[in-house]
Amino acid sequence: MLHGYGGHILRVDLASGQVRREKTDPDYMLNVIGGRGLNSTRLYDELKRDVDPLSPENLLLIGVGPLTGTLMAASAFMTISGKSPMTGILGDSAAGGHFGAELKQAGYDQLIVSGCSEKPCYLYIADDQVEIRDAAHLWGRDIWQTTAAIRRELNDNAVQVAAIGPAGENLVKYATVACNNSRMCGRTGMGCLFGSKNIKAVAVRGRGRLTVADPPGFLELCRELDQRIMIHPEYDKRNALGSTLLMKALNGIGILPTRHFQQGLCDYVDQVSGETLAREYKVKNRSCFNCNLHCSRYYLTKDVEAEGPEFETLCSYTSRIGSDNLEFGLKMNAFLNRMGLDSLSSGETIGWAMECIEKGLLTKDDFDGLDLSWGNCQAVEQLLNMIIRREGIGDAFAEGTRSLARHFGRGSEEYAFHVKGLDMICGDPRGIKAFGLTYAIASRGGDHLRAEPFFELTERYDEAEKRWGIREIADRLADKGKAVLVEHTERQALLTDCLTLCKNIGLSMDIMDFDFASHLLRAGTGLKFTPEKVDAALKAVIDQDRKMNIDFGVDAAQDTLPKRFTSEPLKEGASKGQVVPVRRMVAEYYKIKGWDEKGVPKG
Repeated sequence: MLHGYGGHILRVDLASGQVRREKTDPDYMLNVIGGRGLNSTRLYDELKRDVDPLSPENLLLIGVGPLTGTLMAASAFMTISGKSPMTGILGDSAAGGHFGAELKQAGYDQLIVSGCSEKPCYLYIADDQVEIRDAAHLWGRDIWQTTAAIRRELNDNAVQVAAIGPAGENLVKYATVACNNSRMCGRTGMGCLFGSKNIKAVAVRGRGRLTVADPPGFLELCRELDQRIMIHPEYDKRNALGSTLLMKALNGIGILPTRHFQQGLCDYVDQVSGETLAREYKVKNRSCFNCNLHCSRYYLTKDVEAEGPEFETLCSYTSRIGSDNLEFGLKMNAFLNRMGLDSLSSGETIGWAMECIEKGLLTKDDFDGLDLSWGNCQAVEQLLNMIIRREGIGDAFAEGTRSLARHFGRGSEEYAFHVKGLDMICGDPRGIKAFGLTYAIASRGGDHLRAEPFFELTERYDEAEKRWGIREIADRLADKGKAVLVEHTERQALLTDCLTLCKNIGLSMDIMDFDFASHLLRAGTGLKFTPEKVDAALKAVIDQDRKMNIDFGVDAAQDTLPKRFTSEPLKEGASKGQVVPVRRMVAEYYKIKGWDEKGVPKG
């Protein structure tokens, strides 16, 4: 008997309507673990490299971890993968909530969707019962409306729904998929992939029971994990503020993106901080399935009530676009979640336009007369509606910043802050060198979550020397040893994604290591997961991802950062004078990985 895992892989072909259940192969799982590792390997094995991301031949995968749905805290996530409509390379995005656990309890470790439906549909999965249902009546509705309508239709409020909004229907390249209305698979355009297949939603109801191989041993390990979380020195602050604590934290070290990364200091940060949000608007905390860190927040303003926002959304719609209006940022969080639009990519397109206008490269006439000056909230809201509907200039914005800058030219490409087509997150890499390297080498583009080398912010120099033999690893402004750190945390990040474990807990709080994970996996699944076996699986998946991206057209020249971050020093604050020596760090990273000087894995 296979413990821990759901036990089945579900394949659905939308063109033929064929549904097939396959038994999960234990030997296969030993080499991929689950979650993102399972999805990435499936793409590596089965996806044609030259496929158009919007064609029926692209695959849409949803994977969950081997211990998701059990007593293991914080393992509530699921990962959606496919060839990205936005970047044209490997795409995936993860979200927490309750969907992942429900899919697992329905008996599935992975959903594989191929083909394209002739008309709008949604998938309904209830244990062995799998249906492709008509969704014509849901097309055009936002995510909150869709979730409520499906639950009414099925007469079951416990059904978990992953849905897209109008942005996904209209194939906006950075459309999102939402679970529980507000838990977003936000990056790489997985909502666009849903829309390209005419899938409005996946609804799941699981009534199965999961088993573990060693119940007493697994229970003891879960209790240890609970304790590691509860006694962590950051627990109280993370519980109170969630990721919005980063607004003041990053401003304090001079790297909070302000006016499209022209500044790292925001003089009105107190007006838009997580602390102000918690004091003035938060009404309660919320959490994902079986998590003892209730880091999400529910808020009320005069205009909206909603869950969130995470730091990236809060920054993207305040300091990054030069706005000091916190209520506007909260309103946009709710709006973007309902419409299914990525806050980071939409925020970058807007910030790019604002800076191009400021520099005289473009004018409001280029943007259908919109006055995209810094902090003009009315114009921002109007533009977002145009993007979602692909109306007027919104059609060009819906393609993403890389495409948008190429469309206009006139020197605007220099201010499109993306890596490999994925817009950069809200953290200026000039003051966090390991993060800068992470953005450059991340397999899905300008992203921190592929490694999240949070350790460089800790100033734990003695621990850095003990773990890696390099004290400077704990110094955010040093570049020495950062390739060593990123190579390590890249594997640790993939481990959390394979377990579909929250990265804030597993990685940023540095709670999940390879030894502890192997103990949990053995006790949970009964399979022979050793630290060495786990590490080998992680290294193999990372190499596979790189080989697949090379097939998609990625090369060493793209493992870099926009010019601002390598050539323009920050002018003030605790990171004054800093740039990112990205080429040197990338070369060191290749060497540690055992790749050649062109970034090609051996073998």
